[in-house]
Amino acid sequence: MKLTIKFFAFAVFFLIIQKGYSQDPDFHVYLSLGQSNMEGYAKIEPKDTVSVNNRFQVLEAVNCPEIGRKTGNWYTAVPPLCRCNTGLTPVDYFGRNMIANLPENIKIGVINVAIGGCKIELFDKDKSENYITTAPDWMKGIIKQYDGNPYKRLVEMAKIAQKKGVIKGILLHQGESNTGDTLWPQKVKIVYDNLMRDLNLDPKKVPLLSGETVNEDQNGKCGSMNKIIGTLPHTIANSYVISSKGCTAEPDFLHFNAAGYRELGKRYAEKMLSLSGYKFLKSVETE
Repeated sequence: MKLTIKFFAFAVFFLIIQKGYSQDPDFHVYLSLGQSNMEGYAKIEPKDTVSVNNRFQVLEAVNCPEIGRKTGNWYTAVPPLCRCNTGLTPVDYFGRNMIANLPENIKIGVINVAIGGCKIELFDKDKSENYITTAPDWMKGIIKQYDGNPYKRLVEMAKIAQKKGVIKGILLHQGESNTGDTLWPQKVKIVYDNLMRDLNLDPKKVPLLSGETVNEDQNGKCGSMNKIIGTLPHTIANSYVISSKGCTAEPDFLHFNAAGYRELGKRYAEKMLSLSGYKFLKSVETE
């Protein structure tokens, strides 16, 4: 009898410990990476900082003492979501629209590692070191915030996230610095495949969503790159292209403006919801 009680007590204790360290299937985590349009170029407006649901969380990837955030900690996803002084990003309204259309028991977490002006080669763990040696000093300064290795930092943060949640997808916005590079889809596949291996993910269950650059209908300077981005699904089976048609831009025609980011983020969410079996019924204000 005593042996039975001891065994039962041990089993209960074991289950409590396991629960404390197990993944929450209702905490959906998304990795985001890319260059300046994923980093966030547009100025954050007052309406972007209010009414952020605490079901939408960001895992801070760099130390930001000025806004009270530390690397590796979760916070309510009030922008900026990339680094301490970056702007609005598609991830902001991706998360808000996801939360608005998912059951209340589901939480969304994001990790955003993006570096303005970088080529996709920066995220290739076998080529990044050589790429960084040729990078301009201003970019090296940004890269330094990730201890000199943005890809490694992304993986480190993703592993922290996996202790609490489940990685459900990857958001990419990159291509401006690779405009005209027909090998871009293969280069993206290298990064994607490395993430699958390094994080023990199943590519059949983790889609990659890649946003177009500022569209030619907005006089996008890199709009021609969208034809190459459009071929990505031929190289990565579980990948999807997010149209930027009609998403408004800054006067430089390289970056989206705040309204453009809100709309683009909504489109990322629409696609991810459909892939996850949910309907997009409610749109968060995007104007």
